[in-house]
Amino acid sequence: MRTVAVLLHADTRLFDFAVVHEVFGVDRRQHGLPPFTLRRCAHRRRPVVAEAGTEIRPTHDLDALATADLVIVPGSEPAPPPTAAHDLEALETAAAAGVPIAALCSGAFLLAAAGLLDGRRATTHWALVPELAGRNPAVHVVNGPLWIEDGPVFTSAGTAAGIDLCLHLVRAAHGAAAAADIARRMVTPPHRDGGQAQYVPRAIEPVPDELAPVLEWARRRLDRPLTVGEMARRAHLSERTFARRFLAATGATPLRWLHHQRVQYAQELLERTDLPVDEVARRAGFGTTPILRRHFGRDVGTTPTAYRQRFSSA
Repeated sequence: MRTVAVLLHADTRLFDFAVVHEVFGVDRRQHGLPPFTLRRCAHRRRPVVAEAGTEIRPTHDLDALATADLVIVPGSEPAPPPTAAHDLEALETAAAAGVPIAALCSGAFLLAAAGLLDGRRATTHWALVPELAGRNPAVHVVNGPLWIEDGPVFTSAGTAAGIDLCLHLVRAAHGAAAAADIARRMVTPPHRDGGQAQYVPRAIEPVPDELAPVLEWARRRLDRPLTVGEMARRAHLSERTFARRFLAATGATPLRWLHHQRVQYAQELLERTDLPVDEVARRAGFGTTPILRRHFGRDVGTTPTAYRQRFSSA
């Protein structure tokens, strides 16, 4: 993989293009790194104006995509990008020629519109996941990973996840040492653990008035053993009726909701205190670190220790 072509669509986001240029457009041969040729491709080689009036001048027409070793599609601002017929046709032609294609952030919408994601797993920025899934029922849209590889097609989550994907593409083609050296010169980790779930804002779900006091009561007792039976009695309902109404109101079972609240509380403790992880596990009601780690990994996509290193303000 030597020749990389970036598709410059009408609303190309400047940050995404800058990531592609930084990884593939900077000559680092003097440092022993592989040389890349970066093609800037646009319809009829017309300049593209990104944010703040920045003009990106193409070097090639769109037909150059099909002869590259890799095609990268940036996201857009605003998102999602427009689905111009000439862009979609160029992507289809490149895919038919066997060229691997990667999309950064909302660039996944262009791949989906070209039919390149049908039957495949894909991701995008967490805030755009519902729209991508709603528009494209044939695509298995996954909310969580920083990037996804499915055959010759790659998609990544929001903004900085484009760096993760580009470094992965270098690593896959030229080895871990090359990717690590580029990352070092960009002053960024060569690989980040976890997924984008750790960046999604935590929300308090609205609940009916009859359940609100019970949920608040449970939140104040997360460090203690709690059962569905106790919560039902607090609501003056049978266990079965309570579970049915709870699921209808929150979209989760009482036990699943309780685990989620404990994970959120553990996140707060990891962010705001320097308590040992085993004490965080105890205060959040998980009892032991292994149990905390299991539930934390399922909900947040990383470990408690890695989460603290990234988000601690203690």
